[in-house]
This record gives sequence, C-alpha cells and structure tokens, in this order.
Amino acid sequence: MKSAIVLGAGIVGVATAVHLQQRGWSVALLDRKEPGGETSYGNAGLIQSEAFQPYAMSHNWRELTNIAIGSTNAVRYRLAALPWHVGPLLSYWRHSFPASHARASAAYAQIIGCAAREHESFIRDSEAGNLIRREGFRILYRKHSALKAAVAAAENLREVYDVKFSTLTPWDLMQAEAALTDAGVGGLHWLEPWTVFDPGGLVSAYANLFTRIGGHIVRGDAQSLSTSGTGGWSVITEGGRMEAEAAVVALGPWSPDLLKRFGYRFPMVRKRGYHRHYAGGGRLDLPLYDAANGYVLAPMTKGTRITTGAEFAAPSGKLDLTQLACAEQAARNLLELGRPVEPKPGFGTRPCMPDMLPVIGGASRHRGLWLHFGHGHHGFTLGPTTGRLIAELMNNEAPMVDPFPYRPERY
Repeated sequence: MKSAIVLGAGIVGVATAVHLQQRGWSVALLDRKEPGGETSYGNAGLIQSEAFQPYAMSHNWRELTNIAIGSTNAVRYRLAALPWHVGPLLSYWRHSFPASHARASAAYAQIIGCAAREHESFIRDSEAGNLIRREGFRILYRKHSALKAAVAAAENLREVYDVKFSTLTPWDLMQAEAALTDAGVGGLHWLEPWTVFDPGGLVSAYANLFTRIGGHIVRGDAQSLSTSGTGGWSVITEGGRMEAEAAVVALGPWSPDLLKRFGYRFPMVRKRGYHRHYAGGGRLDLPLYDAANGYVLAPMTKGTRITTGAEFAAPSGKLDLTQLACAEQAARNLLELGRPVEPKPGFGTRPCMPDMLPVIGGASRHRGLWLHFGHGHHGFTLGPTTGRLIAELMNNEAPMVDPFPYRPERY
C-alpha cells in the first residue's frame, strides 16, 4: 500500500488527503490545528463557478494611485512591509497584461469548470448538504460607470463560458434583500455559485469523511519534514516520528518557507484578509459584495460575517484593523449590522502566485515530494478539484485536466 503525509489541513490539504485515501493510499493529514482553522474558515463561503478568470492587477494608473495614497479600502498596504512584497507584486503586475492573463485564464477555466462537481461529490459523501445553498451571490455597485463595466464583463463571460447572471435595479436589490436600507445604483446576481453557511464546518465535514474512510489526522509541525533513511519522508508528530513514501506540501502561504530548506524558491504574493461576525441586526439572504468598498457581507451560522479585501503586511506583522473598521462603517450604511460576536477579529492569508495559477505537481529534485499550494482567492472553491488532480498525478492516472500550466518547475 502506498503511503503519504499531507502537510496542512486547510481545504486544499484535506481534499488531497481524501482523494488519496479513496485511491487506496494510507494517508496521514498533519497540522498544528484542527482542520479548516485558518483561511479555510475565515472566508466569504463562496464556491465560485463564475470565476473563470483569476484576479488580475490593474494597469489603470488612477486605480494604482488610489491604492498608493490609501483612498481605496479594497487594497491596503504598510510601507514597512513592501520589501516582502515588491518582487512578487511586480511579477504579478507583468502577468496581468492581457496576453499573459489570457493564457492564465485558459488554464484557470479548466479547473474552475470542475469545482462544483468535485464539491458535490464531497458534499454527498460527507452528508454536508445542510451547509450549502445553490442560489448564487450578489454584488452591489455605487456608481453607474462601475455597474456598466461589470455588466459588460459579465456578458463577455456569458458569451465565452455560458455563465448565468441577472442585472438588478436598486428596487430589485431591495426586494431581494429586505434587510438593506441602501441599494446603491443596483447590481449583479451571479446565479450559479454556491454559498456556505459555515466554511470551517464544511472543511471539518470533509475531514470527517477522510477519517471515516480510513485516514488519520495527526498533530505536528510541518517544519519537521525531512527525508527518511528508507528513501521516503518523515515528520515529528505528538505521537512520535512518522514516515511515508510521499509528502504533499499543502501549507498555503507557509509553503514557500518550508520549501526553502530543500532548495526551492517560490515567489508568492501574500494577501491578508480580516473577518468578523455580527449578530442582532438585519440578516441578508445571500452574500453581498460591496464593490466600491472591497468587502463581502455573508450570512453565516454565527451571524453576518464581514470579510475584507487585501492587505499587504509583513508576514508576522501586527494586526491593523483599519480595513475592517472601514468595511464595518460602510456596511452599517447598508443595513443594521448588530454587535460584534467575537472579542477580536480573525484573519487569514491568501497565497497568490505571480502568474495567478496554483502550484500542482512533483518537486523536480526530490522523489516523493509533491507540491500543492498557491490558490489565491479561490482555495475554498478549488480545493477538491486540484486535490483530485494531484492525487491522479501521484497515482499515475490520466489527469482530469492538462497539468502542464500548474507545474512547479515553471518557477
């Protein structure tokens, strides 16, 4: 029986572990925390079937200037943290030019197109259907020019990928979301994405599926990874040393730091995002993205969750709640938000590769070392899909999509 240690129990690692276990491998899933306790928990809970194109960096100098002077809440940065980000960001900016972005989008569409189907299989097997709605999400716009541009972009996606959406007048939006006191100039309703009331709970359900089919979840530090004397890989767990033929690095934003020890260099754009729940106020029917202010309001089991845009901070930098405070102020102009549930907000880090594609495949110089990270804003959407892809590669099966665009050696 083949054996593997999967490092990282976010949705990407959990999905990888499930797919390998289903293929007859003996799998241990290692993390310092419970499954789904980091970014896989604190997101907007969207499984985005409409996101066929990865997020590109703007080349509009007015928008870039607004970011530089801090007049937009969607993106914030700390000047002292820029040395950690400038190199990967410049590469990201270069890959955002139309020709490069088109190539990335062609590859991205292949895995996004499988996302709902792969989640459906997991949801059925883990009996987690009570956490899911299949009615899409909405976007609110505050300027007619922004809404017009968004509709044009949506129409292009509909023409190419047959995605379904509807446009909303302010009256439409107020009728759909009775809790709103302001509907801006209207919006869009993406009709096909799925939404999740408890993203961490969904990951936990997938992890329970993993153990039910014979997998093992162990506590330990991924930094203890080393080659073993038998030609495989070993880690130190709470129960002692564990060995396996293969190791999968699925540590999200922490993956490049671990891989440096083995001589691999992966530039990564790390985008921090904050989240907090609010209770006692109005409740939305579906998640709502406030495009002008760069945050999402999402109905969750704990209350209404705010998730913010991107902050570029030092890897171990202190929390700066400015972005969340601005999002909260904007949200209170849309509905009665209520009181914060948690005494302190949470945060997570989105691991974005400069070419906007995840890293999926075997390490070039180490047998049995596999890499699976860099899903950007869509790890929650893509985990089961790319988990299947890397399991197929490890098991010498015909892959579900062409794996070439995601190969680690491109870096």
